[in-house]
Order: sequence, then structure tokens, then C-alpha cells
Amino acid sequence: MSRLAFFDLDGTLIDRQSALSDAVTGLCRANALAPDAEQWLRTELADRAHATDFARLREAFGLQVPAEQLWHEYVGLMAAASACRTEVLEGLAHLRASGWTIGIVTNGASDIQRAKLTATGLADLVDGVAVSGDLEIRKPDLRLFELAASRCNANLTDGGWMAGDKPGDIVGGHRAGLRTIWLRGGLWADGLPAAHHIVDDVTDAIAILLNETE
Repeated sequence: MSRLAFFDLDGTLIDRQSALSDAVTGLCRANALAPDAEQWLRTELADRAHATDFARLREAFGLQVPAEQLWHEYVGLMAAASACRTEVLEGLAHLRASGWTIGIVTNGASDIQRAKLTATGLADLVDGVAVSGDLEIRKPDLRLFELAASRCNANLTDGGWMAGDKPGDIVGGHRAGLRTIWLRGGLWADGLPAAHHIVDDVTDAIAILLNETE
């Protein structure tokens, strides 16, 4: 049995929305941005964030501060505001101690996702990371899962698992030949392949994997 497990990051291992709120508040205060600029950021960054968003922000509101500076400030604030619950970190550590290889497959800009992984301590608990910004592709693209497997020194043909809260996690996992665990709460759509398990929290997903080990 393959003991390869991939996890999504935002909405699965960490609460992106809470961190986003804190980071935007901090950025706006530090740069004395007007309320309409703050609302613009909250809307535009709701699903994803990229350096180009801050070039658009600068143009839309006639800001003097360089867009690159705003982006780097935001990356730092997001990393500082991101947290992974103790029980999740402990669960992942238990998985590795049980012989599992753990990878992260996440959409997003490479620098911000890796900053969050480092800040939360997750970087020390995984064997490989594939971020959509590495290849400029997004889940459910099979190539992102292949990259993650390669960075984990694993092979998708041996099977494994994918856990996440978005349709792209489950669809991509199926394309990669993985068993899947969907975290209930994310938006779903009719006609998508069903997950092998549906859970309420990532700790439940970890428990399923640990049960597979026994």
C-alpha cells in the first residue's frame, strides 16, 4: 500500500480567510490606505492573491508606494497572520512517524504560499511542495500533482491520497489516480466525481489515513 498523502493548504490545513482579513487590515493601516482601497483589496484578494493585484491597486487609487513593496508587505503580513492548529501539526507529525510521505499541492503564488508554510511550521512536516505558481498552472491540472510526487520522491502510479476543500482538489486527485477526502463546506457542483470520504475537518482526514496504516 502506498503511504503518500497530499494536502491542500488554504482552507484545509490553515484558515486563509482569517489571515487575509488581518493582513489586509495591517497593510492598509501601515500605508494609510483609504477605506475604499481596503474594500477593493478584500474583494479582489478573496479567492487568490498575486503581485499583479497590487499593480492594479496602485493604478486604481493613484498610490505612490511601489506595487512591489506593497506585495512584499502583504506576503509578510499573510505569513505572520497564518496559523496551523496544534492538533493538525501533531496529526501530520504522527503520519510521518507512521511512515507516510506528505506533500502539499496548493494553488497560489509561490512566494506567499511558501512563506505561509514556513511561518506555520508546516514546512518542517512535509516532504515536498508543489505550488501552482511554480508552473503557472492550477489544480486540477495533473501536472501539479506530478510535480508534487516528484518533489516527494514518490510516483503517482503507486497510488496515494489527496485531501482538500475545493472541487479542484478532488477532481485533480481523481485524475492523478489518488483516493480523495473532501472537507465539507467548500462549494461543490453536480457532475463532479465523488470523493472517497467526506469529513468536517482535516483532523478527520488524518485519522482516516492513520487508520489505513494500522
